[in-house]
Amino acid sequence: MAGTLQFDLVSPERRLASVQATEVQIPGADGDMTAMEGHAPTITTLRPGILRAVSAAGVQSYAVTGGFAEITATSISVLAERAIPVEELTGTVFDELLAEARSLSAAALPEDKDGAEKMVNEILAMRGATGH
Repeated sequence: MAGTLQFDLVSPERRLASVQATEVQIPGADGDMTAMEGHAPTITTLRPGILRAVSAAGVQSYAVTGGFAEITATSISVLAERAIPVEELTGTVFDELLAEARSLSAAALPEDKDGAEKMVNEILAMRGATGH
């Protein structure tokens, strides 16, 4: 069996996970990445997407809207702006996330408009990936 690493996921509202995982798939701002035991030390910002942790208990999936992940050879700590277990996602939750992103996009300065519109598109893609 593959080695494990400590995975912790925290949002401002609550601690969502603290498990020994064999791998964690992270929606990084520069692209998706998978972290496993022995990973090089890395800090990455998160983009809206689905974060997945694979452990002996199965795969746990969470929708995240941003934040950052700190990866070491033995642990992954994710501090998410917002994180919601996929099984708790509803159309209403997605509508709220989308309305918030669109509001930020509308209020963005011209130089920030592309990034704000990208966030809206990433939330739409996340919604499509989860079937909500």
